[in-house]
Amino acid sequence: PNGCLLNAEGSRLAFFERSQKSPANDNKIFVHLFYTNHVGEPAGLKSSCHVFVDQAWDKWHELQEEGWTAVSHNFG
Repeated sequence: PNGCLLNAEGSRLAFFERSQKSPANDNKIFVHLFYTNHVGEPAGLKSSCHVFVDQAWDKWHELQEEGWTAVSHNFG
């Protein structure tokens, strides 16, 4: 996955991105969880992790099942 999911309340944003530092890390994804402001933009980092692609897909689908929706982003 590559992109953002916003929770139903609009209070958390999950940002999934591939590591760009090294081709050796191409099989891993950074997952950053942000607190959001009143318009759903990142306002503060809650947590961050670096996981394998299959784990990132599992998390992406799990969040969608919990009501999170994909949103566009202009940051990162």
